[in-house]
Amino acid sequence: MLYTAYELQRSWLNAASTWASVTVEMLNNPAMPFGYTGLAPVVSSALDVFAHAAAPRGKPQFDIETVEVDGRTFPVTEAIVMHKPFGNLLRFTHPGLPENPPRLLIVAPMSGHFATLLRGTVARMIERCEVYITDWADARDVPLSAGEFDLDDYIDYVIEFFEHIGPGAHALAVCQPSVPTFAATAIMAADKNPCRPASLTMMGGPIDTREAPTSVNDLAMQRPIEWFRHTVIATVPLQYPGAGRRVYPGFMQLAGFMSMNLGNHMLSHYHMFKHLVDGDGESADATKAFYDEYRAICDLNAAYYLQTVEEVFQKHSLPNGTFVHRGKVVDLGKITDTAILAVEGERDDISGIGQTKASLHLATGLAEAKKKYHLAPEVGHYGIFNGSKWREQIAPVLEEWIARHDRPALKVVA
Repeated sequence: MLYTAYELQRSWLNAASTWASVTVEMLNNPAMPFGYTGLAPVVSSALDVFAHAAAPRGKPQFDIETVEVDGRTFPVTEAIVMHKPFGNLLRFTHPGLPENPPRLLIVAPMSGHFATLLRGTVARMIERCEVYITDWADARDVPLSAGEFDLDDYIDYVIEFFEHIGPGAHALAVCQPSVPTFAATAIMAADKNPCRPASLTMMGGPIDTREAPTSVNDLAMQRPIEWFRHTVIATVPLQYPGAGRRVYPGFMQLAGFMSMNLGNHMLSHYHMFKHLVDGDGESADATKAFYDEYRAICDLNAAYYLQTVEEVFQKHSLPNGTFVHRGKVVDLGKITDTAILAVEGERDDISGIGQTKASLHLATGLAEAKKKYHLAPEVGHYGIFNGSKWREQIAPVLEEWIARHDRPALKVVA
């Protein structure tokens, strides 16, 4: 009933949003006398804020059309190069790249938002790299005939993506995928897979959540896994392709994130309202653009979500050396030639300081010269991979790390 109740509420809000939008248009119409009163801008702006907050949202597009490199502008080409039921592999290129550029696989989070949340990450790294990104599917749109998807499958997908890109690629895992990408790298190293990454960068990842635990970590520890199974798992309704699939709904994740910083979100909407009243449409549009992305949500397959909660946040399997993939324990000590960069934000309230850095201590078989830690000052979780500090302070560190450990001799022509 949880999902059905949400759908009923969403349908009502969609209708209310439409009526609010129509009213805003009427109030802003020069032919309407009420629009010339002092109250009209206030009413119109309030309705505009409500209409935007309640509007339905589908899967956003990357829409990266051009990139500027050294003062020149180049068109960007986006293509699906590998298709799988629970996620595609996308590639971004442009004609301004040098011959045999570094190839970077960005492993996007599967945590309730679409991969487009990393649009700013892709847009910045495409300047110097041929960029690939995991474009995870909304579980509610995956038919039951496609089977289940769990943490083992996630790791298998990452390995297959590396193998498609070929030897000598680099990896960037943002937040949640740090754990499965770290594990995939160790598995490929143990198997002497030639397509193992030349470098692995993990940013704001929950490698060891016992380090500086946040409210997100505390919530996962306070409840047994059965509580999550019976409380937050729902069944996809009949109107979706994935009808009958058990999922962790994206609206549950969004509600959790919103409640963590409810005051800030309310203040952002109040500022949006003031900008609209003052006629500052540009500032209001910037806030709208952020929430268009932030509120675009997707469901997670239940098996994957529950395994992640249990293995990453409750059992701490990876740092304890008990993480298992397909029946075999993952040995992080097998990583000997994949350079590791750990990036953390000083103000990260999702993954605390030290959680990602733990990866450097766990990679016992890797030389210290191939390890690096970067703490970004005055940067929160979102700012690690988006915004001016990402573009100007963090991305150059990543680019230098990739350049230092690039292995052009291993590259192959697709």
